[in-house]
Amino acid sequence: MSNIFSKIVVASRSGIEARSRATDIDYRLLVPLLLTSVIIQTVYSIVRVTTSYRAIELDLPVVWLGVISATFAVLPMVLAVWVGRLLDRGHDALAAWIGSALLVLSCAGFYFWANSIATLLLLTALFGIAHLFLMASQQMLCIRSSGPRGRDAAFGNYVVSSAIGQGLGPYVIAWVGGPAMLPSTGRLFAIAFLISIVSLVTAAAIRPAPKHLMPPPNKEVVPVSALLRQPGLMAVLVASVITITSQDLLTIYLPLLGASQNIDVRSIGGLLTVRSIASLVSRLGYTRILALVPRRPLTLITMTGAAIGFACFALPIPLPLMYVAMTFLGLSLGIATTLSLTNVVDLASTAAMGTVMSLRITGNRLGQAAVPFIASLIAAATGVGGIFAIIAASLALSGWSVHFSRQERVSA
Repeated sequence: MSNIFSKIVVASRSGIEARSRATDIDYRLLVPLLLTSVIIQTVYSIVRVTTSYRAIELDLPVVWLGVISATFAVLPMVLAVWVGRLLDRGHDALAAWIGSALLVLSCAGFYFWANSIATLLLLTALFGIAHLFLMASQQMLCIRSSGPRGRDAAFGNYVVSSAIGQGLGPYVIAWVGGPAMLPSTGRLFAIAFLISIVSLVTAAAIRPAPKHLMPPPNKEVVPVSALLRQPGLMAVLVASVITITSQDLLTIYLPLLGASQNIDVRSIGGLLTVRSIASLVSRLGYTRILALVPRRPLTLITMTGAAIGFACFALPIPLPLMYVAMTFLGLSLGIATTLSLTNVVDLASTAAMGTVMSLRITGNRLGQAAVPFIASLIAAATGVGGIFAIIAASLALSGWSVHFSRQERVSA
């Protein structure tokens, strides 16, 4: 029996190595990365939505919902460039290990202690730091796991794994919540804690870069100001902020929309699941679509499509039409968020890739800190529909900005 098992392992390794050579992708590095990504996104979806429901349980004003969400971004915003420099020194695996440990710690905190506004703020901040380490490291690991030929395929697989996790999280919420207006938040936090523990195993399987591939310790550091002056990069970073923030706001404020329109938890979870499935479908076809449509017009088309989807939620439409709008939104946003990542990689220099990716996350966190607070003020004045209208306008304008800035870069 052990002999048969050994042969299976050898054959599996040989197959992975042959496939890696043929496709320019290191699957021994990519596979544990993808598994970790599924787990992280599942936990993220559960915790972010459950935090909103816990705030409703505590009868907090809507403004506090924005403050809690902003706390998720504040400390990561301060640490992002430091984490980027760490990644540029070749410590992507170490960052993944740290992120997984912090994820487990924060999820344990949500389960045992998240019973007041103070603990919600503190734990959300810690959760944001864990998410920063994990996202930054995973993006760099995607780059390390592939050569130039396989980069789009590696990122395509990565965003598909993210979409799977983003779909599993809402499914768990719908399963736990059922027809109730408020789910059992304690049970959801417990599930998130248990799933987060698995990330320690998958992250441990991510091996560090070989020493001969590590950058020299005295490598010249590219100033942030010089990076931001690269043609087209600022518009792409802003587009990344808008797309990621819009996705985050959808997760935060859809439960509030449901509560205001008497939509039960099962339907809210179903809507988020439909969005994730639609994103998964569009991301599965990402490399094929990119072969047919260039990056610039594809960015404009998908961000405009996502804007139309968000605009529908600003209107008092019935639940069946919400599912249609969410499907259209998910298809568009799935490609738009992928492009927000690969467009940055396309423009960034190899010497400062980690710093540029961290700048992208810094911008995302800035959006996640400022926009939810502003959105909560809008919601207090106009209702939740006003938030979705602002997101729609921001997506459309940002898509046009990327389109014309990239056009200028190509013609320059």
